[in-house]
Amino acid sequence: MSTSKPVVVGVDGSESASTAVVWAARTAAARKLPLLLVSVVHVPAYYYTEPYLVRGYGDDLKNAGRAHLDSAAVLANEVAEEVGQLDVDTKLHEGRIAEVLLQYAPQATMIALGSRGLGEFSGALLGSVARAVASHSTVPVAVIRGRTLDGRPPTEGPVVVGVDGSEISEAAVPVAFEEASARNAQLVAVNVWSDVSVQPSLGATEDDPHWSAIQAAEEAVLSERLAGWIEQYPDVPVQRVVHRDRPVRVLSEFSERAQLLVVGSHGRGGFKGMLLGSTSAALMSTADCPVLIVRPESAAG
Repeated sequence: MSTSKPVVVGVDGSESASTAVVWAARTAAARKLPLLLVSVVHVPAYYYTEPYLVRGYGDDLKNAGRAHLDSAAVLANEVAEEVGQLDVDTKLHEGRIAEVLLQYAPQATMIALGSRGLGEFSGALLGSVARAVASHSTVPVAVIRGRTLDGRPPTEGPVVVGVDGSEISEAAVPVAFEEASARNAQLVAVNVWSDVSVQPSLGATEDDPHWSAIQAAEEAVLSERLAGWIEQYPDVPVQRVVHRDRPVRVLSEFSERAQLLVVGSHGRGGFKGMLLGSTSAALMSTADCPVLIVRPESAAG
């Protein structure tokens, strides 16, 4: 991941987006990266049938977008005063927000956005923009959700990374180490090796030889995935956790005390070519802390 590319954050004036700005500003400052605030206005196609309508409506949207950017810049600079120097820039675009944000991916370190914005239904767990960007981005995507204190995401607790032995979860490991190092945080590496609920009544108990053999093999997988990165990041204390349980349940429990959860876009149970796996999609809707989604190509920089 380049040290010169900005953290890009989507801004739309919503409370969710403001929380994302705070998180992105802290992350950019910690990583000594610039911060780019992006607001996108979209004029529905039917307005273009009446030129006088599109001019007036478009101007109103652009004015609102500039106001959102101005407010977000003030918020980002307030965060910078607390955590360190930060270079903040703003961009206003016309188009569809997911498409615009994805166009920034090649020139970004990561993209951050709230779990849902002004245009989403109030009861929605995950916004369509967040899902679209996380599904297609070539750089890591942070969906800022979960618990807050005065509108600000958590800064205490470990960085948690899900590891399952797949190529995609392997891509999440260096990203998690880098984030833990920047935050002076512990890294908790979690390998959950079953998608089936534990059923002791069916003989699935910890003293079962088959259970023990799989547990030992999964512990070896976790050690192998971490090996080179532990040497590269000696400042990061690492806790290893291996469980047989449902990945979403275990990682959700860890998110309750974590400041960041890092996962691959899909794991070893996902179909080849799928854009977003069931575990990552579920965590983007239910985790109690920000979730950073990593695709294999997004960790190659």
